[in-house]
Amino acid sequence: MNSARRTERRTELLAAGAAAVTVVLWASAFVSIRSAGDAYSPGALALGRLVSGALVLGAICAVRRAGWPPRAAWRGIAVSGVLWFGFYMVVLNWGEQQVDAGTAALVVNIGPILIALLGARLLGDAMPPRLLAGMAVSFAGAVAVGLSMSGEGGSSVLGVVLCLLAAFGYAGGVVAQKPALGRATALQVTTFGCVIGTVVCLPFAGQLVHEAADAPVSATLNMVYLGVFPTALAFTTWAYALARTTASRMGATTYAVPALVVLMSWLALGEVPGLLTLAGGLLCLAGVAVSRSRPRTSQTGEPEVTREPEAGQGAEAGQDLTAPGPDREVGPRAG
Repeated sequence: MNSARRTERRTELLAAGAAAVTVVLWASAFVSIRSAGDAYSPGALALGRLVSGALVLGAICAVRRAGWPPRAAWRGIAVSGVLWFGFYMVVLNWGEQQVDAGTAALVVNIGPILIALLGARLLGDAMPPRLLAGMAVSFAGAVAVGLSMSGEGGSSVLGVVLCLLAAFGYAGGVVAQKPALGRATALQVTTFGCVIGTVVCLPFAGQLVHEAADAPVSATLNMVYLGVFPTALAFTTWAYALARTTASRMGATTYAVPALVVLMSWLALGEVPGLLTLAGGLLCLAGVAVSRSRPRTSQTGEPEVTREPEAGQGAEAGQDLTAPGPDREVGPRAG
């Protein structure tokens, strides 16, 4: 029993580490998007980012001989590729040109709530009290960050609607991706999702070629960075972690992104946050800690309350990013 618990705990730590890498890299994307967005239009920036990510992921797949995903995984991969890799990136880039950073962060951060609701409805994810409490605390923090960073004249109805659509695309992509991760590896799901997103964004190829000719090197490098790290690496570590926990818990983890964006903007752009911003960031982090905390256990090692399915069930500790998630039925079968 103790050996099984240690194995489960080790797998949980690996998943938590992968989630942490994802959150940090996704937060850094906001700084890079701000720089690259001055030279590239929303669609061109999304396509350039996806092409860079697809090339890196394709090379890794070739080296590791990852092969094609099983047929049963394709439905989830296709839906997540269209909604998350394609639609989300274009609409978010566009929305951030219409509203200030605080408003965008606030609106997009309804995503974890949508993930929890969709996950409970479509995947049968548990919604224990700790998860609900953590989400409430983190959302309060996101509201505080949004209010503190919102400036005069930066918002528009169009921008808010676009960020809201981005949040729905993000949530739908995550929930669609979860069943696919029970049948294909994290690397396969991420790679082919990125390729599908690239195909969706191909209509912007003309804009990308035209704008790349006039763009400064720094903007192009930021676009490539977005493809290699926040896309290729971060989406793979996300998929690895998502395969070993529920969509609801993973969604709650992303509430830490606004807090990290504030810190990175402070360090990289010299934007000093106010007290309300700092307080909101701390609330975001506290909410994530609550949502991912474990219930107290009795002296026999058994939990005192019923827990949601944990990350280590059915998965071997130390499994790498190319290993499929636990081989169990997760919600409706894809395909």
